[in-house]
Amino acid sequence: MRVVLFTGKGGVGKTTAAAGTAALAARSGARTLVLSTDAAHSLADALGAPVGAEPTRVEKRLFVQQVDAQRRFERSWAEIQGYLLSVLDAAGVDPITAEELTVIPGAEEVLALLELRAQVLSGEWDVVVVDCAPTAETLRLLALPEALGWYMDRVFPTERRIVKALRPVLAKAAGVPMPQDDVFDAIERLHRDLEEVQQLLSGADASVRLVLTPETVVVAEARRSLTSLSLFGYRVDGVVANRVFPSDGADPWREQWVQAQAGVLDEIRQSFGGLPIWSSDYLSGEPVGVDALAEFATRAYGDDDPLAVPAGEGPMSVRRTPSGATLRIALPFADKSDIDLARHGDELVVTVGSYRRLLSLPAALARHSVAGARVEDGSLQVRFRPVEETAQEGTA
Repeated sequence: MRVVLFTGKGGVGKTTAAAGTAALAARSGARTLVLSTDAAHSLADALGAPVGAEPTRVEKRLFVQQVDAQRRFERSWAEIQGYLLSVLDAAGVDPITAEELTVIPGAEEVLALLELRAQVLSGEWDVVVVDCAPTAETLRLLALPEALGWYMDRVFPTERRIVKALRPVLAKAAGVPMPQDDVFDAIERLHRDLEEVQQLLSGADASVRLVLTPETVVVAEARRSLTSLSLFGYRVDGVVANRVFPSDGADPWREQWVQAQAGVLDEIRQSFGGLPIWSSDYLSGEPVGVDALAEFATRAYGDDDPLAVPAGEGPMSVRRTPSGATLRIALPFADKSDIDLARHGDELVVTVGSYRRLLSLPAALARHSVAGARVEDGSLQVRFRPVEETAQEGTA
């Protein structure tokens, strides 16, 4: 099953690109769902059709869905919300205010991932196309499973044991109810589901597609996005350059735009040279409806298969060497000065700019020590050696 996520800076046309790709997939014979996690609700406008919280048929084999955060919240967060409401009630908070306060910040992103997981695992679809929120929100969303995983592995078990052992004392001392086992069970279920989401989206059949316009600021953000997505293990399989002015028969005013875009398009080709770059012309109006969207995508992809599975190595790989092993993490556009590397027990902490990833090392590497690291050919190469060998070198 193929999963393609579209993201980019707000206003670059990612919804159009996502919906157009889904239309092509459906018309090629694949049962396709295009799902929006963007709170802007642009899919309905692009398709010119109503979009609901459940998959809605737009055309033969083409279905569309807008994640309903509130509905998903009530379905997936009931136990956690119930406990939070009881705490606020004990504190004397008004019930209506309490309900608003229990909508946890970032919950929409979590719920969007849970809905995506449910649809991918349903067996109903050959292709799922995701119209993601703008870049910053998408990166936060895709980093969530790993961030929660660290908490669940390191903090949660101890916290649960302490609360269970001291629940009567803590409740009396704090004056508020302590969480029961069903609350902890709900958090564990959430962790398992999000862990499965990460496995699905970092697998060989899933990829992210960047949408941009030929503007310097937009291209700069797309480069940063490629670095950050690679850091978290997500494969970017191509770039859609949208709203490109055609050069044929340009009038003097349009010629200025053509020349300005030409320099940025050269920059795009240089920056993303290892990836397919699909281009779509600036249109007199937004493509609306399945036919217009399919035509848009056909022109952009040309003879390429929009659902082709990306080949080659993923963003992270481990290679055995005569002296140990080398961990490779793809970090295109990252400068050595932007990267910080640390080792804490069985975890490797990689920081690139404002993004940090905690990598749980596989058992084979956990028994090794870090012997060195370097940035080479757009990737971070971390060398590991057996502890015994490193100790002998230190003694010598």
